[in-house]
Amino acid sequence: MRNSKGSLVRPAPFTRDASSPLVTPLSPSVAYASDTPDALDDQYEGRAMGYTYSREGHPNAAVVAERMDIMENMSGGIVTGSGMGAITAVLMGLLKSGDHVIGGNQLYGRSLRLMKEDLPRLGITTSLADPVDVGAMRAAIRPQTRMILIEIASNPSLRIADIDGIAAVCREHGILLVVDNTFTTPRAIQPFDHGADIVIHSITKLLAGHSDVMLGYVVARDTDLNTQIRVFAVTTGLTPSPYDCWLAERGMLSFDLRFDRSQATASVLADHIAGLDGVKRVIYPMRKDHPDHARAVELLNGQGGNMVSFELTAGRAAANAFTRAAEGLAFAPTLGDVGTTLSHPASSSHRILTPEDRSALGLSEGFFRISVGLEDAESLKTIFTDAIAAASAAGEP
Repeated sequence: MRNSKGSLVRPAPFTRDASSPLVTPLSPSVAYASDTPDALDDQYEGRAMGYTYSREGHPNAAVVAERMDIMENMSGGIVTGSGMGAITAVLMGLLKSGDHVIGGNQLYGRSLRLMKEDLPRLGITTSLADPVDVGAMRAAIRPQTRMILIEIASNPSLRIADIDGIAAVCREHGILLVVDNTFTTPRAIQPFDHGADIVIHSITKLLAGHSDVMLGYVVARDTDLNTQIRVFAVTTGLTPSPYDCWLAERGMLSFDLRFDRSQATASVLADHIAGLDGVKRVIYPMRKDHPDHARAVELLNGQGGNMVSFELTAGRAAANAFTRAAEGLAFAPTLGDVGTTLSHPASSSHRILTPEDRSALGLSEGFFRISVGLEDAESLKTIFTDAIAAASAAGEP
Protein backbone atom coordinates (compact mmCIF):
# COMPACT_ATOMS: atom_id res chain seq x y z
CA MET A 1 0.00 0.00 0.00
CA ARG A 2 2.81 2.43 0.79
CA ASN A 3 6.46 2.31 1.58
CA SER A 4 8.07 4.95 3.75
CA LYS A 5 8.49 7.44 0.91
CA GLY A 6 6.15 6.23 -1.84
CA SER A 7 2.55 6.82 -2.79
CA LEU A 8 -0.55 5.18 -1.45
CA VAL A 9 -2.43 2.69 -3.56
CA ARG A 10 -5.81 1.15 -2.94
CA PRO A 11 -5.95 -1.86 -0.60
CA ALA A 12 -7.41 -5.22 -1.46
CA PRO A 13 -11.17 -5.27 -0.92
CA PHE A 14 -12.69 -7.16 1.99
CA THR A 15 -13.77 -9.97 -0.33
CA ARG A 16 -12.73 -10.90 -3.87
CA ASP A 17 -15.14 -12.47 -6.33
CA ALA A 18 -15.02 -12.42 -10.13
CA SER A 19 -14.90 -8.65 -9.72
CA SER A 20 -14.36 -6.41 -6.74
CA PRO A 21 -15.29 -2.87 -5.63
CA LEU A 22 -12.82 -0.16 -6.53
CA VAL A 23 -13.67 1.78 -3.35
CA THR A 24 -13.46 0.14 0.08
CA PRO A 25 -17.03 -0.67 1.21
CA LEU A 26 -18.44 1.18 4.20
CA SER A 27 -19.27 -1.31 6.95
CA PRO A 28 -21.46 0.37 9.61
CA SER A 29 -22.51 -2.82 11.38
CA VAL A 30 -22.11 -2.76 15.16
CA ALA A 31 -22.30 -6.52 15.61
CA TYR A 32 -20.86 -9.44 13.63
CA ALA A 33 -22.23 -12.98 13.72
CA SER A 34 -20.08 -16.09 14.22
CA ASP A 35 -20.97 -19.72 13.46
CA THR A 36 -20.16 -21.33 16.81
CA PRO A 37 -18.65 -20.60 20.21
CA ASP A 38 -15.50 -22.35 19.01
CA ALA A 39 -15.34 -20.01 16.03
CA LEU A 40 -15.69 -17.02 18.37
CA ASP A 41 -12.87 -18.37 20.54
CA ASP A 42 -10.69 -18.64 17.44
CA GLN A 43 -11.31 -14.97 16.67
CA TYR A 44 -10.63 -13.71 20.19
CA GLU A 45 -7.56 -15.87 20.57
CA GLY A 46 -6.04 -14.88 17.25
CA ARG A 47 -6.40 -18.12 15.30
CA ALA A 48 -8.92 -16.64 12.87
CA MET A 49 -9.55 -13.20 11.46
CA GLY A 50 -12.96 -11.73 12.15
CA TYR A 51 -14.96 -9.06 13.92
CA THR A 52 -17.31 -9.38 16.86
CA TYR A 53 -18.46 -5.97 18.11
CA SER A 54 -17.44 -2.68 16.49
CA ARG A 55 -16.07 -1.22 19.73
CA GLU A 56 -13.43 -3.95 19.50
CA GLY A 57 -12.67 -3.30 15.85
CA HIS A 58 -14.31 -3.08 12.46
CA PRO A 59 -13.20 -3.42 8.82
CA ASN A 60 -12.93 0.29 8.03
CA ALA A 61 -10.74 0.95 11.07
CA ALA A 62 -8.55 -1.98 10.06
CA VAL A 63 -8.00 -0.51 6.60
CA VAL A 64 -6.95 2.89 8.02
CA ALA A 65 -4.73 1.27 10.67
CA GLU A 66 -2.99 -0.76 7.97
CA ARG A 67 -2.35 2.37 5.93
CA MET A 68 -0.94 4.16 8.97
CA ASP A 69 1.21 1.17 9.94
CA ILE A 70 2.82 1.17 6.52
CA MET A 71 3.41 4.93 6.61
CA GLU A 72 5.23 4.57 9.95
CA ASN A 73 6.97 1.30 8.96
CA MET A 74 5.38 -0.47 11.92
CA SER A 75 2.60 -2.99 12.60
CA GLY A 76 -0.18 -3.48 15.12
CA GLY A 77 -1.33 0.13 15.44
CA ILE A 78 -4.90 1.08 16.29
CA VAL A 79 -7.23 3.86 15.20
CA THR A 80 -9.11 5.83 17.85
CA GLY A 81 -11.99 8.26 17.74
CA SER A 82 -9.70 11.33 17.93
CA GLY A 83 -6.09 12.37 18.29
CA MET A 84 -6.70 13.11 21.97
CA GLY A 85 -8.19 9.63 22.23
CA ALA A 86 -4.86 8.23 21.03
CA ILE A 87 -2.92 10.32 23.56
CA THR A 88 -5.31 9.28 26.34
CA ALA A 89 -4.97 5.61 25.40
CA VAL A 90 -1.20 5.87 25.79
CA LEU A 91 -1.03 7.93 28.98
CA MET A 92 -3.86 6.24 30.86
CA GLY A 93 -3.42 2.83 29.29
CA LEU A 94 0.24 2.51 30.26
CA LEU A 95 0.72 4.66 33.35
CA LYS A 96 -0.44 3.96 36.91
CA SER A 97 -0.68 5.83 40.16
CA GLY A 98 2.80 6.70 41.41
CA ASP A 99 4.31 6.96 37.93
CA HIS A 100 5.83 10.18 36.63
CA VAL A 101 5.60 11.48 33.05
CA ILE A 102 7.42 14.40 31.43
CA GLY A 103 5.78 16.40 28.67
CA GLY A 104 7.21 18.93 26.29
CA ASN A 105 6.36 22.38 27.58
CA GLN A 106 4.88 23.42 24.23
CA LEU A 107 2.44 20.57 23.67
CA TYR A 108 -0.99 21.08 22.15
CA GLY A 109 -3.26 22.85 24.64
CA ARG A 110 -5.47 19.87 25.48
CA SER A 111 -2.41 17.67 25.91
CA LEU A 112 -1.10 20.23 28.38
CA ARG A 113 -4.41 20.20 30.24
CA LEU A 114 -4.31 16.41 30.44
CA MET A 115 -0.82 16.64 31.87
CA LYS A 116 -1.59 19.43 34.34
CA GLU A 117 -5.13 18.63 35.47
CA ASP A 118 -6.27 15.09 34.75
CA LEU A 119 -3.26 12.84 35.31
CA PRO A 120 -2.38 14.35 38.72
CA ARG A 121 -5.86 13.69 40.12
CA LEU A 122 -5.33 10.02 39.18
CA GLY A 123 -2.07 9.89 41.11
CA ILE A 124 0.20 10.24 38.09
CA THR A 125 2.68 13.06 38.62
CA THR A 126 3.79 15.22 35.72
CA SER A 127 6.47 17.73 34.77
CA LEU A 128 7.01 19.91 31.73
CA ALA A 129 10.38 20.58 30.13
CA ASP A 130 11.68 22.18 26.95
CA PRO A 131 12.10 19.44 24.28
CA VAL A 132 14.60 21.62 22.43
CA ASP A 133 16.93 21.35 25.45
CA VAL A 134 18.05 17.80 26.25
CA GLY A 135 19.60 19.02 29.48
CA ALA A 136 16.24 20.32 30.66
CA MET A 137 14.61 16.98 29.88
CA ARG A 138 17.35 15.11 31.71
CA ALA A 139 17.02 17.37 34.74
CA ALA A 140 13.27 16.67 34.94
CA ILE A 141 13.74 12.89 35.27
CA ARG A 142 12.86 11.29 38.61
CA PRO A 143 13.19 7.69 39.81
CA GLN A 144 9.46 7.26 39.04
CA THR A 145 9.66 8.65 35.49
CA ARG A 146 8.28 6.14 33.02
CA MET A 147 7.49 8.21 29.95
CA ILE A 148 8.37 11.35 28.00
CA LEU A 149 5.83 12.83 25.56
CA ILE A 150 6.97 15.28 22.88
CA GLU A 151 5.89 16.73 19.55
CA ILE A 152 8.54 16.96 16.81
CA ALA A 153 7.30 20.42 15.86
CA SER A 154 5.59 22.12 18.76
CA ASN A 155 2.07 23.50 18.49
CA PRO A 156 1.91 26.38 17.68
CA SER A 157 5.43 27.78 18.09
CA LEU A 158 7.01 25.26 15.67
CA ARG A 159 10.12 24.64 17.78
CA ILE A 160 11.90 21.45 16.70
CA ALA A 161 12.51 18.89 19.42
CA ASP A 162 15.91 17.26 19.81
CA ILE A 163 14.41 13.81 19.38
CA ASP A 164 17.76 12.06 18.93
CA GLY A 165 19.15 13.52 22.15
CA ILE A 166 15.95 12.82 24.10
CA ALA A 167 15.83 9.26 22.78
CA ALA A 168 19.38 8.68 24.03
CA VAL A 169 18.39 9.91 27.49
CA CYS A 170 15.32 7.66 27.46
CA ARG A 171 17.40 4.61 26.57
CA GLU A 172 19.87 5.46 29.33
CA HIS A 173 17.10 5.60 31.95
CA GLY A 174 14.71 2.95 30.59
CA ILE A 175 12.00 5.50 29.82
CA LEU A 176 9.41 5.25 27.05
CA LEU A 177 9.61 7.98 24.40
CA VAL A 178 6.22 8.91 22.96
CA VAL A 179 6.15 11.16 19.90
CA ASP A 180 3.16 13.04 18.51
CA ASN A 181 3.93 13.18 14.77
CA THR A 182 0.79 15.08 13.74
CA PHE A 183 2.38 18.33 12.54
CA THR A 184 5.34 16.76 10.78
CA THR A 185 3.65 13.57 9.46
CA PRO A 186 5.54 10.50 8.18
CA ARG A 187 6.27 12.45 5.00
CA ALA A 188 8.83 14.53 6.92
CA ILE A 189 10.02 12.14 9.64
CA GLN A 190 9.48 8.64 10.93
CA PRO A 191 10.12 8.87 14.68
CA PHE A 192 10.84 5.15 15.14
CA ASP A 193 14.02 5.71 13.10
CA HIS A 194 15.07 8.20 15.76
CA GLY A 195 14.44 6.10 18.86
CA ALA A 196 10.73 6.59 19.55
CA ASP A 197 8.90 3.80 21.37
CA ILE A 198 5.36 4.97 20.57
CA VAL A 199 4.06 7.25 17.81
CA ILE A 200 0.75 9.12 17.84
CA HIS A 201 -1.17 10.93 15.10
CA SER A 202 -4.28 13.03 14.85
CA ILE A 203 -5.55 11.70 11.52
CA THR A 204 -8.14 14.47 11.76
CA LYS A 205 -5.58 16.91 10.47
CA LEU A 206 -3.41 16.74 7.33
CA LEU A 207 -3.65 12.98 6.83
CA ALA A 208 -7.42 13.02 6.28
CA GLY A 209 -7.24 16.61 5.12
CA HIS A 210 -10.83 17.74 4.59
CA SER A 211 -12.11 18.82 8.05
CA ASP A 212 -14.84 16.18 7.96
CA VAL A 213 -13.14 13.41 9.96
CA MET A 214 -12.11 13.03 13.60
CA LEU A 215 -9.68 10.15 14.18
CA GLY A 216 -6.45 9.31 15.97
CA TYR A 217 -3.82 6.61 15.61
CA VAL A 218 -1.23 5.09 17.90
CA VAL A 219 1.36 2.36 17.45
CA ALA A 220 4.12 1.05 19.70
CA ARG A 221 7.33 -0.68 18.73
CA ASP A 222 6.71 -3.33 21.40
CA THR A 223 3.79 -5.69 20.78
CA ASP A 224 2.96 -5.98 24.49
CA LEU A 225 2.57 -2.20 24.70
CA ASN A 226 0.34 -2.27 21.63
CA THR A 227 -1.85 -4.83 23.37
CA GLN A 228 -2.11 -2.75 26.56
CA ILE A 229 -3.02 0.37 24.59
CA ARG A 230 -5.58 -1.52 22.52
CA VAL A 231 -7.23 -3.09 25.56
CA PHE A 232 -7.57 0.28 27.27
CA ALA A 233 -8.97 1.91 24.14
CA VAL A 234 -11.54 -0.86 23.67
CA THR A 235 -12.52 -0.88 27.34
CA THR A 236 -13.01 2.88 27.52
CA GLY A 237 -14.80 3.16 24.20
CA LEU A 238 -12.27 5.20 22.23
CA THR A 239 -13.70 3.57 19.13
CA PRO A 240 -13.56 5.28 15.72
CA SER A 241 -16.62 5.68 13.53
CA PRO A 242 -16.66 3.45 10.43
CA TYR A 243 -17.85 6.43 8.40
CA ASP A 244 -14.95 8.61 9.58
CA CYS A 245 -12.52 5.80 8.76
CA TRP A 246 -14.08 5.46 5.30
CA LEU A 247 -13.71 9.20 4.68
CA ALA A 248 -10.17 9.23 6.09
CA GLU A 249 -9.05 6.54 3.66
CA ARG A 250 -10.26 8.71 0.79
CA GLY A 251 -8.29 11.67 2.13
CA MET A 252 -5.16 9.62 2.69
CA LEU A 253 -5.05 8.66 -0.99
CA SER A 254 -4.17 12.27 -1.85
CA PHE A 255 -2.06 13.00 1.23
CA ASP A 256 1.34 13.09 -0.51
CA LEU A 257 0.11 15.48 -3.20
CA ARG A 258 -1.60 17.77 -0.70
CA PHE A 259 1.42 17.81 1.59
CA ASP A 260 3.80 18.78 -1.20
CA ARG A 261 1.54 21.51 -2.59
CA SER A 262 0.72 23.12 0.75
CA GLN A 263 4.34 22.90 1.92
CA ALA A 264 5.61 24.68 -1.19
CA THR A 265 3.06 27.45 -0.67
CA ALA A 266 3.84 27.71 3.05
CA SER A 267 7.49 28.43 2.32
CA VAL A 268 6.59 31.23 -0.10
CA LEU A 269 3.96 32.68 2.23
CA ALA A 270 6.29 32.68 5.25
CA ASP A 271 8.86 34.75 3.39
CA HIS A 272 6.18 37.12 2.14
CA ILE A 273 4.66 37.75 5.58
CA ALA A 274 8.12 38.35 7.05
CA GLY A 275 8.51 41.36 4.77
CA LEU A 276 5.24 43.06 5.76
CA ASP A 277 4.94 46.03 8.10
CA GLY A 278 3.08 45.23 11.30
CA VAL A 279 4.65 41.77 11.70
CA LYS A 280 6.93 41.19 14.66
CA ARG A 281 8.21 37.74 13.66
CA VAL A 282 7.51 34.77 11.39
CA ILE A 283 8.19 31.17 12.41
CA TYR A 284 8.82 28.54 9.74
CA PRO A 285 11.36 25.72 10.17
CA MET A 286 13.04 26.16 6.79
CA ARG A 287 13.68 29.89 7.28
CA LYS A 288 17.23 30.62 8.36
CA ASP A 289 16.00 32.84 11.20
CA HIS A 290 14.17 29.92 12.82
CA PRO A 291 15.95 29.15 16.14
CA ASP A 292 16.13 25.43 15.28
CA HIS A 293 16.77 25.81 11.55
CA ALA A 294 19.85 23.56 11.37
CA ARG A 295 18.13 20.78 13.29
CA ALA A 296 14.98 21.11 11.20
CA VAL A 297 16.90 20.80 7.94
CA GLU A 298 18.70 17.68 9.11
CA LEU A 299 15.88 16.01 11.03
CA LEU A 300 13.02 16.75 8.61
CA ASN A 301 14.99 16.18 5.40
CA GLY A 302 14.26 19.71 4.26
CA GLN A 303 10.49 19.29 4.73
CA GLY A 304 9.20 22.42 6.42
CA GLY A 305 5.57 21.32 6.36
CA ASN A 306 2.44 23.39 5.82
CA MET A 307 2.34 25.24 9.16
CA VAL A 308 3.47 28.85 9.53
CA SER A 309 3.19 30.96 12.67
CA PHE A 310 3.59 34.72 12.95
CA GLU A 311 3.09 37.50 15.47
CA LEU A 312 1.53 40.88 14.85
CA THR A 313 3.20 43.85 16.50
CA ALA A 314 -0.14 44.83 18.09
CA GLY A 315 -2.59 42.93 20.29
CA ARG A 316 -6.21 41.74 20.47
CA ALA A 317 -7.80 44.63 18.55
CA ALA A 318 -5.33 44.05 15.73
CA ALA A 319 -6.01 40.29 15.87
CA ASN A 320 -9.75 40.91 15.50
CA ALA A 321 -9.14 43.27 12.59
CA PHE A 322 -6.85 40.75 10.92
CA THR A 323 -9.35 37.87 10.97
CA ARG A 324 -12.18 40.14 9.78
CA ALA A 325 -10.07 41.36 6.85
CA ALA A 326 -8.71 37.93 5.83
CA GLU A 327 -11.52 37.35 3.35
CA GLY A 328 -11.84 33.80 2.09
CA LEU A 329 -9.81 32.28 4.93
CA ALA A 330 -11.52 30.38 7.73
CA PHE A 331 -10.73 31.41 11.29
CA ALA A 332 -11.11 27.98 12.86
CA PRO A 333 -9.30 25.88 15.50
CA THR A 334 -8.07 23.18 13.12
CA LEU A 335 -5.29 22.45 10.66
CA GLY A 336 -4.59 20.34 7.61
CA ASP A 337 -7.66 21.30 5.58
CA VAL A 338 -7.58 21.70 1.80
CA GLY A 339 -8.26 25.39 2.47
CA THR A 340 -6.00 27.69 4.47
CA THR A 341 -7.17 28.20 8.06
CA LEU A 342 -6.16 30.64 10.77
CA SER A 343 -5.85 29.80 14.46
CA HIS A 344 -5.40 32.20 17.39
CA PRO A 345 -3.91 30.16 20.27
CA ALA A 346 -4.77 32.70 22.98
CA SER A 347 -8.48 32.33 22.24
CA SER A 348 -8.57 28.65 21.19
CA SER A 349 -6.01 25.88 21.65
CA HIS A 350 -4.15 27.54 24.55
CA ARG A 351 -6.94 29.54 26.16
CA ILE A 352 -6.86 27.21 29.18
CA LEU A 353 -3.38 28.50 30.06
CA THR A 354 -2.93 31.60 32.17
CA PRO A 355 -1.80 34.78 30.39
CA GLU A 356 1.53 34.38 32.18
CA ASP A 357 1.96 30.82 30.91
CA ARG A 358 1.07 31.87 27.37
CA SER A 359 3.51 34.74 27.58
CA ALA A 360 6.27 32.36 28.66
CA LEU A 361 5.61 30.35 25.49
CA GLY A 362 5.61 33.47 23.33
CA LEU A 363 1.89 33.25 22.59
CA SER A 364 0.78 36.87 22.67
CA GLU A 365 -2.63 38.23 21.64
CA GLY A 366 -1.08 38.99 18.25
CA PHE A 367 0.18 35.44 17.67
CA PHE A 368 -1.42 33.42 14.85
CA ARG A 369 -0.90 29.96 13.40
CA ILE A 370 -1.59 29.37 9.71
CA SER A 371 -2.42 25.99 8.26
CA VAL A 372 -1.65 26.55 4.60
CA GLY A 373 -3.98 24.84 2.16
CA LEU A 374 -4.09 24.32 -1.59
CA GLU A 375 -4.87 27.85 -2.76
CA ASP A 376 -2.69 29.68 -5.23
CA ALA A 377 0.30 31.28 -3.48
CA GLU A 378 -0.19 34.68 -5.12
CA SER A 379 -3.80 34.84 -3.95
CA LEU A 380 -2.75 34.08 -0.39
CA LYS A 381 -0.03 36.72 -0.49
CA THR A 382 -2.61 39.33 -1.47
CA ILE A 383 -5.02 38.26 1.28
CA PHE A 384 -2.35 38.41 3.97
CA THR A 385 -0.99 41.73 2.75
CA ASP A 386 -4.43 43.33 3.00
CA ALA A 387 -5.37 41.67 6.30
CA ILE A 388 -2.12 42.57 8.06
CA ALA A 389 -2.46 46.14 6.83
CA ALA A 390 -5.94 46.22 8.38
CA ALA A 391 -4.50 44.86 11.62
CA SER A 392 -1.83 47.57 11.69
CA ALA A 393 -4.46 50.24 11.13
CA ALA A 394 -6.42 48.94 14.13
CA GLY A 395 -3.51 49.94 16.35
CA GLU A 396 -3.35 48.99 20.07
CA PRO A 397 -0.01 47.58 21.27
